[in-house]
Amino acid sequence: MQSLVERLDGLLYFPVTPFVRGAGDRAGRVDVPAFREHLRSRLAWLDATGRPGPGPAAVFACCGTGEFFSLDLDEYAECVRAAAEEAAGRVPVVAGVGYGAALGASFAAAAKESGADGLLVMPPYLVAGGAAGLRDHYVAVAENTDLDLIIYQRDNVTFTPEVVAELAAVPNIVGFKDGKGDLDLMQRIVSAVRDRHGAGKLLYLNGLPTAEMSQLAYRGVGVPGYSSAVFCFAPDIALAFYHAYRDDDPVLVAALLDRFYRPLVELRQQAPGYAVSLVKAGVRLAGLDAGPVRPPLAEPAPEHVERLAGLVAEGRRVLVEHGIEPAA
Repeated sequence: MQSLVERLDGLLYFPVTPFVRGAGDRAGRVDVPAFREHLRSRLAWLDATGRPGPGPAAVFACCGTGEFFSLDLDEYAECVRAAAEEAAGRVPVVAGVGYGAALGASFAAAAKESGADGLLVMPPYLVAGGAAGLRDHYVAVAENTDLDLIIYQRDNVTFTPEVVAELAAVPNIVGFKDGKGDLDLMQRIVSAVRDRHGAGKLLYLNGLPTAEMSQLAYRGVGVPGYSSAVFCFAPDIALAFYHAYRDDDPVLVAALLDRFYRPLVELRQQAPGYAVSLVKAGVRLAGLDAGPVRPPLAEPAPEHVERLAGLVAEGRRVLVEHGIEPAA
């Protein structure tokens, strides 16, 4: 049986979490039928043949793109269960957890009971501890579950290479995801873990928003995988880029970077929170009403949604020019 790390060899899908629109008792709650539809439509790419398929390699449910920190425990469990049922063992389901170690343990237990195969451990709430405190926090999280963990460096958490090398010795810490973008630090982390444990001890992932934009540089420091928010709303573009990246097709990679990904990053930088709300707007453009984002996130401006639609159209023109049939 393949390990979780072995199964994460491919494009990683981070679904949005739909919420119900309008008035009434269910307004603002998780829209589970829409969530299942979102999952089914993207998991259908597992059956695609040729380029730009197949994919994805995993479902990362209730993580940053899925607005984890806005979900209560029951909503979270319901979403993870839906993801596990829709994946049906074809790909692993990795659920987000966060907060302090005690509350994180409750979410970890709910994730396991709901069928998750592993956990993406986001930063502890608010506190920026020192190296020893961070080490002890993640050790405590690992001790509270037997699921495999991928630890996530972002926001208020910055690891030293020495702490990551120590955490790599914990049996169920199997991966490290970076959302900081400090390539010098990332290279030193990879080196420190390799020096202490040998090559291949951890799986490294690029977790920057619109990670495709920086993935060529990340691969150069030993980080082969990345998460794709674009797969949520333009799976054909995301998979075409992924396979061009993996197959060393520099012409297609450059065309998509220049005409789709770079303008997308520039659009994403127009307002705080667009790394999530713009993705959800893209899902709505693709035909699924995923509802609004939850505060403190805010909806993107209409003119920015219009620009997003234009970028998706341009990305698909690139695919056609390279002999790839777009999704729409």
